[in-house]
Amino acid sequence: MNAAEIARDVSARRVSAAEVTAATLARVQAVDGDVGAYLTLLGEIARSSAARVDERIAAGEHLALAGVPIALKDNMCLEGARTTCASKILEHWIAPYTATAVARLLEAGAIPIGKANCDEFAMGSSCENSALGVTRNPYDLARVPGGSSGGSAAAVAAGEAAIGLGSDTGGSIREPAAFCNLVGFKPTYGRVSRYGLIAFASSLDQIGPLARSVEDAALAYDIMAGYDPMDATSLDRPVERTADSLRADLAGLRVGIVREFDTKALGERSDALYREAYRDLERLGAELVDVSLPTADYGLATYYLIAPAECSSNLARFDGVRYGLRVEGADVRAMYDNTRAAGFGPEVKRRILIGTHALSSGYYDAYYVRAQKARTLIARDFERAFAQCDLIACPAASCPAFVFAAKSDPYSMYLMDYYTIPMSLAGLPALSVPCGWTVPEGGNLPLPIGLQLCAPLFGEKLLLGAAAAYERATNHALAHPAQIGTVPA
Repeated sequence: MNAAEIARDVSARRVSAAEVTAATLARVQAVDGDVGAYLTLLGEIARSSAARVDERIAAGEHLALAGVPIALKDNMCLEGARTTCASKILEHWIAPYTATAVARLLEAGAIPIGKANCDEFAMGSSCENSALGVTRNPYDLARVPGGSSGGSAAAVAAGEAAIGLGSDTGGSIREPAAFCNLVGFKPTYGRVSRYGLIAFASSLDQIGPLARSVEDAALAYDIMAGYDPMDATSLDRPVERTADSLRADLAGLRVGIVREFDTKALGERSDALYREAYRDLERLGAELVDVSLPTADYGLATYYLIAPAECSSNLARFDGVRYGLRVEGADVRAMYDNTRAAGFGPEVKRRILIGTHALSSGYYDAYYVRAQKARTLIARDFERAFAQCDLIACPAASCPAFVFAAKSDPYSMYLMDYYTIPMSLAGLPALSVPCGWTVPEGGNLPLPIGLQLCAPLFGEKLLLGAAAAYERATNHALAHPAQIGTVPA
């Protein structure tokens, strides 16, 4: 059952939230030893939350997410629960408050099942950078689930939650969604409060849902979105409801195909699937339009200056003094050094060093300032493209899910976000929706890939509506490798 179905049944009292929660926890017990989606299971909190939901339903309350089990990425605070960012430096930290996005879902009747694994401090594209656990792709346990929101994606794909909450800085919701045959949605920057999200890069981080259907993603977004005075970057602008506005076709829409995003570079099989996806958009009534993003190729370099610079600033607070791990030393400086050396993993250290260098005297103008100027040019290119089209379609990831340790050098891993980073730099809403299956080179099992759709700022209603039409027409999200008779050539 998807989230909307669960909520309808619990609201109608055909099943109780307690029963849904018990079944979900039993499912976690049965499969998570293999999948490894969760770092912390919230059994007691889940059961008490379910009891409260059943009481509220009995009292006549309407709850949009009544009894819906959710997985929370472990960089989001939940009062009284361990919140680690998958890092040794916060391994035993208990959050004293709840993130606004999480609180809004719980108020709507959602049940928190557990804190999901991720790349440490959300820095990664495979979930391999976690210091506290290994998460595997439910479709092929020898492969990664994508990152950084890999635990949330794996939990939903494996039936251990109906909705996963993730954060997307450069593609960390969309890429794991593509790897796990899910819908992964990053709203416009500032649409969903970041209060209670432990920051990686403050001008890029955005919370969003991972779900098995566009309807579920829209349902979760409608509840989370809206102004929050606790977040200085939250936008005080009315939010259009999206779950009631899903489309049946794409008639009248112009969909931009980006000239610079040549899918032939992805290999023959992936190229064929994306070309078929574009034809599906056309069959649904869309007009395909050629658009150009001439500065998109600079997105990777721009992102890997801005994001590490903000990471260097944000992670300075983890010093062993106020909270988290402390490793003693001969003096305060030695304690700082010892704590950060022991507490941070290799990728986090790498990004701190890159960011600190980019912000340092003599290099600030050459690197950080120039990157911000490039970011402005990328945003302007999108504005020009959207003058010619209503939506943009392109790949959501550079390849299907890969085997563990296949991308051992940083550059090949960073390239995974090539197609998602430009949208993040421009603050645009974007999502990944399942668009087919392919057998990767050297693989045996068919694996899912995702189509990325992107809209102008505040275009969530249009974006989710179009994605729903594509989803209903193609039914890729309902497919499973065992049900696929032929694998696309």
